[in-house]
Amino acid sequence: MMNDILDLHTHTIVSGHAYNTLYEMIHAAEARGVRLLGVTEHAPGIPGACHPFYFLNLKVVPRQIGSVRLLLGCELNIIDYDGGLDLEPRYQRGLDLGIASIHEPCYTCGTVSQNTAAYLGAMKNPIVQIIGHPDDGRFPVDYETLVCAAKENHVLLELNNSSLSPGCHRKDSRKNMSVMLEYCKKYQVPVILDSDAHCESDVGNHSGLHQFLEEIGFPEELAVNDSLEKAAPFLPSLQRYLALGGSCDD
Repeated sequence: MMNDILDLHTHTIVSGHAYNTLYEMIHAAEARGVRLLGVTEHAPGIPGACHPFYFLNLKVVPRQIGSVRLLLGCELNIIDYDGGLDLEPRYQRGLDLGIASIHEPCYTCGTVSQNTAAYLGAMKNPIVQIIGHPDDGRFPVDYETLVCAAKENHVLLELNNSSLSPGCHRKDSRKNMSVMLEYCKKYQVPVILDSDAHCESDVGNHSGLHQFLEEIGFPEELAVNDSLEKAAPFLPSLQRYLALGGSCDD
């Protein structure tokens, strides 16, 4: 099993329906050997999420706390078939990381072609480095087109551990992940494993994904979670950190 040191999709109480503070999530990450933690609060389109001003002030938070390197960002909502996002550009400047996802309260499901176009449009936005949980069958897509576009736009496709949880509301996630990952193998497109933790007990929890990837024989080298250097080409803020001599051992 890979030495999994990255978890880039997590939420704190700021997101409105999560249950721990930023520092509680960081301490949980440190205890579980996570060395690069992404805290990606929900954008304003999600009921109960924070005001956009929150993202303007991320500069005051240290990016290294104990053994954990932080990427502070946003899970942006895709809101239309052009890939429009619900956080205005003026609030995006302080983000280390952008995840673009489709959520039911913010998006009206279209045809396969329209849903695919929505993801592709979001990928072209330089603020987006990861496409969040594209496995949700409530919003069907053309996975071959999605995977090829991720390769072209240098964006990571997410494998979301919460999608495999028994109580998850997403539809046909296991089947859809399998289809997507076959195309990732065919076209050699990297993926990232994320917990989507909304509680400190889930930080760094990719156990369902590890079991799933082993079952389908997905090559570990196409997952970026075991190395800052593997993930860095997709994450400009991490590239800058490494260029200054940083490492996961700082």
